[in-house]
Amino acid sequence: MLRQNNLAIVFLLLSLVYLGSSYQFPDIEYLKSLPEKYDSLLKELACKDLTKRSQLVNCEILMLSDDDTLLTDEDLALEWLEQINAIEVEKSYQGSIAGWNYATNMTDYNQEVKANVSYLKAAWGTIKTKQGRRFDWQNFKNPTLYRIFNFMLRGGKFDDSKQRERYNYVSTEMIDIYGKGQVCRPKGEKYPTKEMKPTTKKECLTLEPELEDIIANSRDYDENLWVWKGWRDAVGRKIGELYPDWVELKNVAASNGGYADEGQLWRELYEIPNDGLEEMVDALYEEVKPMYKQLHAFIRRRLAEQYPGRVNRYGPIPAHLFGNMWAQQWNNIYDIAKPFRDVDEIDVTEVMVEQKYNHTHMFRIAERFFVSLGMDPMPDNFWKYSMLVKPNDREVVCHGSAHNFMKDREVRIKMCTEVDMEDLYTIHHEMGHCEYYLQYSDLPVIFRSGANPGFHEAVGDTIALSVVTPNYLHKINLMDTITRSKEATINYQMKIALSKIAFLPFGLMIDKWRWQVFRGNIKPEDYNDKWWEYRLKYQGLVPPIARSSKDFDPGAKYHIPSGTPYIRYFVSFLIQFQFHRSLCKEAGFEGPLHECNIYESKEAGNALKEMLSYGMSQPWTDTLEVLTGKRKIDSSAIKEYFAPLMEWLEKENAQNNEQIGWGMNKIEDELELLAEKLWEDEYQYNEEREWWY
Repeated sequence: MLRQNNLAIVFLLLSLVYLGSSYQFPDIEYLKSLPEKYDSLLKELACKDLTKRSQLVNCEILMLSDDDTLLTDEDLALEWLEQINAIEVEKSYQGSIAGWNYATNMTDYNQEVKANVSYLKAAWGTIKTKQGRRFDWQNFKNPTLYRIFNFMLRGGKFDDSKQRERYNYVSTEMIDIYGKGQVCRPKGEKYPTKEMKPTTKKECLTLEPELEDIIANSRDYDENLWVWKGWRDAVGRKIGELYPDWVELKNVAASNGGYADEGQLWRELYEIPNDGLEEMVDALYEEVKPMYKQLHAFIRRRLAEQYPGRVNRYGPIPAHLFGNMWAQQWNNIYDIAKPFRDVDEIDVTEVMVEQKYNHTHMFRIAERFFVSLGMDPMPDNFWKYSMLVKPNDREVVCHGSAHNFMKDREVRIKMCTEVDMEDLYTIHHEMGHCEYYLQYSDLPVIFRSGANPGFHEAVGDTIALSVVTPNYLHKINLMDTITRSKEATINYQMKIALSKIAFLPFGLMIDKWRWQVFRGNIKPEDYNDKWWEYRLKYQGLVPPIARSSKDFDPGAKYHIPSGTPYIRYFVSFLIQFQFHRSLCKEAGFEGPLHECNIYESKEAGNALKEMLSYGMSQPWTDTLEVLTGKRKIDSSAIKEYFAPLMEWLEKENAQNNEQIGWGMNKIEDELELLAEKLWEDEYQYNEEREWWY
């Protein structure tokens, strides 16, 4: 053990050589000290001045009474919370450093430190919760005080330290598998296409950017299948071996916290009476589903033309043909989907390259947008500590993410930036998170979050709806002229719809599947089969090859092993259009909603800042009303935005006698057809495509 520790220290010191002065260590000793140092915090505050009658009563309750006798003194509660908040700031900061270090340098040492920090934070959480439960908070008259205690004492907990240790191990291990996943070809193995030469040495490809680049740009059916299957073989099954344990442990913790299961705990953040989130999102999806089905029918015809004999013109579509590893967004196949192919498209990637854009320039462009609204520039520590490009000398989690360190307005972004229009969009999204962090940074830690989880995701995307307009791209010299012909408008809307409308059923089905898993209605042996049933039902997609219960295709999506709730994205993709419409009104814009660009509008910026400043300090319906004047999510905004495209799609699909929908309710039917096709092609695949097996 001593030798292993010494090796870990040596490796860490070597790491510091290339990480430089930007590397920070979490203060483990501080975290270790919290339980002992503050175990008697509440008693010390209650008993510090016994000459006061109120404090004498409080002290007697804590010293002489059992835990069932509760404190009613709201002044004491406020004093205690002030101390707790200071501790939470520092604790969150140390935890953020540990998480950041591992995500940007995936060594065994950093993995171990991250796990230890999680354990120490949980130990402090137990002390804090125990003290908090001594208050009769449910009868507090101060509404802010009531809300703080309500959110502070919610959540699951482990009463058994071994369960907590197992949970930390399983969680970290799943992320490790995902982050280090590679698809490899041994020396001499063929690629799926004859044109590509065999390897001269073993070649391994990571998800970002290599595998994602192939599936985004290749138009070879079999090459995309190789990438699609390879990634799921590399990470899915391994994560699937751990996932049932993770589900069981999450449910144990949720049950200890008074919840039916982990899914109920997740949904509680939306503060909808009677656990009504699922009913709400189902109703919202029914309102927008006709838009998706029209888009699906059109794309299916274009894919059938692109891949003759491979796509059923009247059924579901193979899931590997959308230019995206998970078929969640289809913008990478815009070249296939483009309605009017002789009309210039809006993609400024080539112009960015010609103008010698780099990753720093792209982030400065995003910062300039927010500053033009009167919002905050990124703090100096953002530029010092953020990881804006993929390093060549270590393994990292490339999935783009924004991080709030909760102290001294420190925010960061982790991203493996490529110079293209898609990443320019993503940068605005992630910086939107950072702006949100900065606007509510003065609130108590418990309120430093989005009004609901979907708000956070929506803010950056709301800005990006302006970023993709020809008007804005012209203003920043990435477009020479602004074209507003009907054909150009349809092309422009199609490109955005491939990201926005195409995403809606995916954004819904992931947590619909997980909620059933948490409820126990989907058993481990059925995880994969039910996953594909949901993808067929909601997206009209099927796997391109037969799958079995031994596969775990959900694990190929980052948010499954990371345990990140996903319904926030569905909510986000609806409310961002609601936000956009309201901000356009504030900016005084008149015209079609899809042409609105709020760049340089201080009026829009002030309205946005006010909404963001509330964080989670009030119900999200109140915060929504601040900006939009409405207390409910309104799907009419996204319908208004895409009205020109939907009118065109309906006519186009009708003229081509397209079937709207996919006409299949069970995935077994499509897999049977797929099996027949594979049987016909067996000898061809055996002879020419060794990768298949």
